[in-house]
Formats: sequence, structure tokens, C-alpha cells
Amino acid sequence: MSTDNIQAQRIHEAMLDSFDEELEMEFDDNRMNSLIGELANTGSDETAQGRNFYFKELFRLQGELVKLQDWVVHKKLKVVVLFEGRDAAGKGGVIKRITQRLNPRVCRVAALPAPSEREQSQWYFQRYVSHLPAGGEIVLFDRSWYNRAGVEKVMGFCNDEDYEEFFRSVPEFEKMLIRSGIVLIKYWFSITDDEQNLRFSIRIHDPLKQWKLSPMDMESRRRWEQYTKAKETMLERTHIPEAPWWIVEAVDKKKARLNCIHHLLSQIPYEEIEREPVVLPERVHNPDYLRHPVPKEMIVPSVY
Repeated sequence: MSTDNIQAQRIHEAMLDSFDEELEMEFDDNRMNSLIGELANTGSDETAQGRNFYFKELFRLQGELVKLQDWVVHKKLKVVVLFEGRDAAGKGGVIKRITQRLNPRVCRVAALPAPSEREQSQWYFQRYVSHLPAGGEIVLFDRSWYNRAGVEKVMGFCNDEDYEEFFRSVPEFEKMLIRSGIVLIKYWFSITDDEQNLRFSIRIHDPLKQWKLSPMDMESRRRWEQYTKAKETMLERTHIPEAPWWIVEAVDKKKARLNCIHHLLSQIPYEEIEREPVVLPERVHNPDYLRHPVPKEMIVPSVY
């Protein structure tokens, strides 16, 4: 098969994957089985079988995440999960699947923008501390304090002294978090040079994903080797027994999501919490109550 044909096939598969993502987010579990039957006609038997397994396993793992959430609340655990990796490595996709069916008051995402001028004058870790969880909470960091070891180093946003101070401080900072009772889990999403190029190309041609591209993304593509060196140094100097790094092979996005969620569940021993039976109370009917009609001009037009 020619290179052009392979590229076209990969783009087609990626578009199907985007369709799958929308299905995951929009359809409930009870409708998914019949939906998968319809989707089976859109590709090969192998593709359909893989999609079928993916959906079923994703929903099973998400059910376990709900049990983990209940356990975290019951035991007042404090959980922090860091998601790091190159641009377009799939961090956001797995975060979306983790939070999809969880209570946003329990499990929230911290995705911090570039530091303000005031934040740049603070202790480096200060702006991250305010996002740490209280008891009964899970915080997922979509990028974290490791920005200093990656983008800030490569793009020249920090000097050599700040860079070295980060590596001196971060092991002690993370040990302190763990001593305080925080469960800290760190993931690095790994993709190949070719895969990042493909995903960037898809974003360029997909109007629904063009917003994901920034000048910084384009520059990161050019500086692939510098990011590789920075990543290797980061892993070498911050992979500590108290807070080890876990590498997620992320070229296959679906497998990466399942593997990461499965591994996350294995890192926190949990048990299913017995729930009190839910009984819907009888609605109170007041004979004096009169419902007023809603003015027609207030109604959203029924276009669909």
C-alpha cells in the first residue's frame, strides 16, 4: 500500500474515531447496544468488533470509576492525577472519559492557563496548591507543575537557575503532598513523531478541531527533538519511589483510554459502597395551585 493510501486510511479511521467520541458523549448505556449494531455497517467486521469491545469495556470501567468515586467520598480520600504528554497525545480524551459519568463536585479538572504577571512572581508551585483536593475529592491536572520541565524549558520561558531549582524542589514538594495524605498518580502519554504529525494534520483539516491548534502547538512540532530531550530529563530526575511516572502508550487512542483508566483503578484499593434504596416521594397536590401559561414568545422554536 502506498504512503498516500496509508495516510488516507489513517485519516478515515481518525474521522470514525471522532464520530465514536460523539456517540460516547451523547448516548446513554441503554441505547448503545443497538447503536453499535448500526455502526457495524460503516466499516470492516474487525473494526466493528473492536468498536463493540471498546464501548462495552469503556462503560464497564466507567462503572468502576463511579464505585471509586463513592469510595473516595466515603473515606474522605484526596486524589491528584497528573496528565502530561506532547500536544495531541490524547490527554484530554482520557480525562473526558474519566469525568464523563462522575460527579463534578467530586471529580474536577484543573487546566491552568499561562501564569499571569503576578503568578510569575510567586513561588512556582503556589498557583497549583490552590487547586489541590480536600477530603472526598479527585483533581485531574490537564498539564501540571511539570510545565517547567517541558514547555517552559524548551520555549525559553524559564532560565537555567529556575529549571534546576524546579528539579531540586519537585521531589520534596511531591513527598510533602503524599505525607499530607494526598494520593498522587502521574501519567505521561507517549506518541510517535508520525502520529503527532498525523493528528496535527487532521486538526488542520477539521473545522471542529482547529481551535485546538495554537502557535505554541506549531512550534512544539518543529522542536520535537528538544521536547524529547526535555521529557527524558524530566522522567529521569522526577521518577521517585513515592511518586513514580507511568507511561501510557497512546498511539492507539482507544486502547490508551482503556489502559489508563484500568491502571488508575488499580492504584487506589476501593470497595463498593452500599447505597440506601431510593424511594421517590409522593408529589403533593394543592387544590389551590393554578399553573400559569408560558407566553409563546418565550418558547425556544421547535426546529427539530
